[in-house]
Amino acid sequence: MTELLDIFRALADPTRLRVVALLREMELAIGELAVVLDQSQPRVSRHVRILAEAGIIERRREGSWVFLRIAEGGPVGDLLVRAELWPFSPGEAAVVAQDAQRLAAVRIERAAAAERYFADHAAEWDAIRSRHVAESEVEAAMLGLMHNRRLGHLLDIGTGTGRMAEIFAPTARRITALDRSPEMLRIARTKLSGQAVPIDLVQGDFLDLPLAGASIDSIVIHQALHFAHEPDRVIAEAGRVLRGGGHLLIVDFAPHEDEEMRTLAAHARLGFSDAQIRGWFASAGLVLETAQTLEGGDLAVKLWLGRRRSDEDQSPVRDDGQGKRFAA
Repeated sequence: MTELLDIFRALADPTRLRVVALLREMELAIGELAVVLDQSQPRVSRHVRILAEAGIIERRREGSWVFLRIAEGGPVGDLLVRAELWPFSPGEAAVVAQDAQRLAAVRIERAAAAERYFADHAAEWDAIRSRHVAESEVEAAMLGLMHNRRLGHLLDIGTGTGRMAEIFAPTARRITALDRSPEMLRIARTKLSGQAVPIDLVQGDFLDLPLAGASIDSIVIHQALHFAHEPDRVIAEAGRVLRGGGHLLIVDFAPHEDEEMRTLAAHARLGFSDAQIRGWFASAGLVLETAQTLEGGDLAVKLWLGRRRSDEDQSPVRDDGQGKRFAA
């Protein structure tokens, strides 16, 4: 009864009902909520605190920003669905319409911010892309390797602009898109806002994933491992959160000597060999199933697909001599 009373008390306010309605549409930062509601941030923060204490919404920090969303598995899910069916008075309908207009403006500003970021970094990214095979070929190869595999809950480590989450969304049950950069997460949030699959954008470090062990079905690390000074630890941490039988797909460069990549794009490692990846996979309890090379340009792109061994999977593994490993 106490929990139920807290919920109804929290919802018994027009502004807080507007907050809930807006967060059902999309995640918002407190500052964005203040703009849509046309209220001061301290006042909005007070309403947010009441809703959070009642378990209706939850906060998630990304750098200096705090994003808000409806609490998953919370006690008010069915109630909020039914609330959409309740009729509005003319005055209430006008407020809802005004909120919708301001929310559309927030979407537009997010898109504009993403465009500004891309414009500022276009020359740098074009210089890197010109050194290797077209991204369309890389993406096609990735989709081919993961075809007919159960993606389930997919973790995209180093999501950047959210492109990997975007291309795998049609076949995943859920996606967690993780990045250290709040700026990149804001861009990804704009790109992924229209996806039907649930997508959680999380700020975090690939050396210390904010996820429980054996909680993820599949993982993608696309062009992010070369930023790691200790790539073996990154793979070990990925193996920790991967369920038995789950897959880890790493896409990065083959070993190269282009030292400019260290200064141009802050690469800590200049590519990886099959032997390195195979060894790191083995240490993390993974089997390297496939290694594929995409030639084109100065830098060769590599795709390594590993599988997490399950308790039942104890069969020996043999190598066919071409970088592919199979259960014997």
